[in-house]
Amino acid sequence: MLIFRKKSMLVNISKDFSEKREEINQLIGKAFPLEERKELEGTSLPNIPITAASIEIYNLLVLNEGNSHCTIEIRPKGVMISFRAAGESYSLVIPFYKLKIYKGRSEEYSFYKDNYFIKVWAGANEHEVHAFIKKLRHYKADKALPRVDDQE
Repeated sequence: MLIFRKKSMLVNISKDFSEKREEINQLIGKAFPLEERKELEGTSLPNIPITAASIEIYNLLVLNEGNSHCTIEIRPKGVMISFRAAGESYSLVIPFYKLKIYKGRSEEYSFYKDNYFIKVWAGANEHEVHAFIKKLRHYKADKALPRVDDQE
């Protein structure tokens, strides 16, 4: 079993991605094969504006001078939220058991993992973003561990 050297999974994927790929794949699974992506009608949502973030992420995003967007990718055991800052690519890797999704204002969603968060704006693609988040929530619920009240 691989022991994670980092407590957080906010990673710079621009440098030495081959080393980090194994850790990411163990934590949230490999990217879906093409067949499953078609079945799920897409597993990623690109170019979503970021409206707010936790301090560690904000300190990276401030380097973009206000032009911050992210891509949300569903994986078999979690989510990967990727963004660019100062020419580098970063990802917040969140397993489903740590993922909390909140809907604040009518056009804003928040993704939390422990002390990290990213808030995104649905904006012009409102219908597409709402549909994707709904799909993500359903997929997460389907993959959740059984609860006591789920017994027959």
